[in-house]
Amino acid sequence: MPYRPSAKLKKTAIGTGITVVLAALNAPATIGFASERYEEYRISRPEYKAEYGSWSMANVPKEFRSNSMHAALLHTGKVLLIAGSGNDQKQFDSGTFDSILWDPANDSFKKIDTPEDVFCAGHAQLGDGKLLVAGGTARYEQLGDSVKKAGGGMLIKNENPAKPKTLPEGTRFRGPDGAEYVSDFPVVVPRAEKDEDEDGKISITASEVRVFVEAVEEGEESVREEPAQYEILGLKGKEADDLYGLAEKITLDDQDFQGIKDTFEFDPVAEKYVRVDPMAEARWYPTLVTMQDGKVLSVSGLDEIGDILQGDNEMYDPKTRKWSTAPKRYFPTYPALYLTGDDKLFYSGSNAGYGDADKGRDPGTWDLKTNTFTKIEGMTDTDQLETSSSLLLPPAQDRKVMVLGGGGVGESEKSTPRTSIVDLKAKTPEYKNGPDLPQGTRYLNSVILPDDTVFTTGGSKDYRGRSNSDILKAQFYDPAKNEFTPAADPKVGRNYHAAAVLLPDGRVATFGSDPLYSDKANTRLGSFEKRVEIYTPPYLQGERGENRPVIGEGPGKLTPGQDATFATGDAKRIDKARLMRPSAVTHVTDVEQRSVELPVERKAGAVSVSVPEDRSTVPPGYYMLFLVDEDGTPSEAKWVHLP
Repeated sequence: MPYRPSAKLKKTAIGTGITVVLAALNAPATIGFASERYEEYRISRPEYKAEYGSWSMANVPKEFRSNSMHAALLHTGKVLLIAGSGNDQKQFDSGTFDSILWDPANDSFKKIDTPEDVFCAGHAQLGDGKLLVAGGTARYEQLGDSVKKAGGGMLIKNENPAKPKTLPEGTRFRGPDGAEYVSDFPVVVPRAEKDEDEDGKISITASEVRVFVEAVEEGEESVREEPAQYEILGLKGKEADDLYGLAEKITLDDQDFQGIKDTFEFDPVAEKYVRVDPMAEARWYPTLVTMQDGKVLSVSGLDEIGDILQGDNEMYDPKTRKWSTAPKRYFPTYPALYLTGDDKLFYSGSNAGYGDADKGRDPGTWDLKTNTFTKIEGMTDTDQLETSSSLLLPPAQDRKVMVLGGGGVGESEKSTPRTSIVDLKAKTPEYKNGPDLPQGTRYLNSVILPDDTVFTTGGSKDYRGRSNSDILKAQFYDPAKNEFTPAADPKVGRNYHAAAVLLPDGRVATFGSDPLYSDKANTRLGSFEKRVEIYTPPYLQGERGENRPVIGEGPGKLTPGQDATFATGDAKRIDKARLMRPSAVTHVTDVEQRSVELPVERKAGAVSVSVPEDRSTVPPGYYMLFLVDEDGTPSEAKWVHLP
């Protein structure tokens, strides 16, 4: 029988170095197991947590485990986790679309009816507290040998100025040589435009819409390399003359994901999606940005045939629930755009990928009023901005933007530890390198904390965690010191399709990850990470967490440019106040989160805070108000509304 140490000796072993003692006693545990046990002991010590924080797992019941691609904090304190079809072709084909509502206050979950596949949509916080969700997936990609039927984009023309025409899903088109093709989606072809000049001469301009079609039959016989006109089957007489299809070519080339035009407002109180006016353009991988007047700009994305939009942007008006044409400017998909002035957006250079490697990737300031773009110089590793993280550093009034890590375009093995910061208030703004990350990292999630530090976690060195390259590290960035310090290591790897959000209680929740492979040799396909891991920062540990400031009574609505008073028994030790806009994040893109500095005046049993007047600093919506003491310990958030 092997020797088994007593309970007393086991305790001694833990305290003095378990790996050495157990190895010397020839215990049944392996050295690796013993090291793991010692590590668990080490990170559980109060002094460790007080310096580095701690991680824990949320208890997610099996029926609520989802392929969460998107995470948005709502003003109810709940988190909307959107999967849609969850990057799962089978779920897409069956029409199984998921959204889960999680309440971190009590770890309760609820399934939400999801009417369309909003996987890879864009989202933004609206001024009334609803979440705008626009775009998503119309069709999954087909690559290489999986492309069995020739396909391509077809332009459908209507020369009839009297009425539009709806063509249902499954409409057939016949080429000059008799080959037939079918559409996957219904389309509405507007009526043609009819104009009359001063001489009474009438001209007709045909309307047009695009739709993706594929051959009825498999094989190369349906490939067409030359432009041609196509008859729409089922139409007769003049209607058949007025309506027809045009295609440049129809091939067996790779077929990209395709977007949808559908738009929804998610109501956090009713806890349901409400369909609103669709976009003019279909979008997959778009960015949505809330402007200073509460309208929302929709930028970039792949369209209904899988082509990247060439600058066709739109603006949503929550008052009318309708879209209108916005200034034209091209960006790669999921561009990181930050509101930094009235009708001025800063493009950090971060993006999620689709688009030409040498087009639209330069960082710079976009003035929507003049539709001019001013390039910002100084960025290094400019070929590795894809899947980088970026954010508006706290406080938002400083107008400093930071980019962290990133990788090469597409499935590149490249990744960089580079961080870079630009001061947009400088006379000549330019990026300057900050401290390096511990290693080259892409898919890093970065979250602004109430104490003005930035918590960064996860990511991988290679594309989608290839070769087991997930990075089980986390760190804090301190803008005041311009340096990183380590945080406790997460246990769950997070790469592609991962997200992280600040919770109202000051913790950080992490979701998702969609690794390409599950082994270092890249021979076994990966599976989606469904666990939810939560980080508790040092400011919530031990005595600090037990003695955090408390916000009492105060107004639920704040007015820009005016003061507001909140009761607190901790007024004497309050050092600062922050308004923090809730996150809406996907594909490492979170252009919503921002921390706004509020000047504080201490009073007897209360504090008075001053709200900035500039709406580009505080765009309309709900915010979390945190009071922070002299040790950097924040209160729990109080939700306030800036309509």
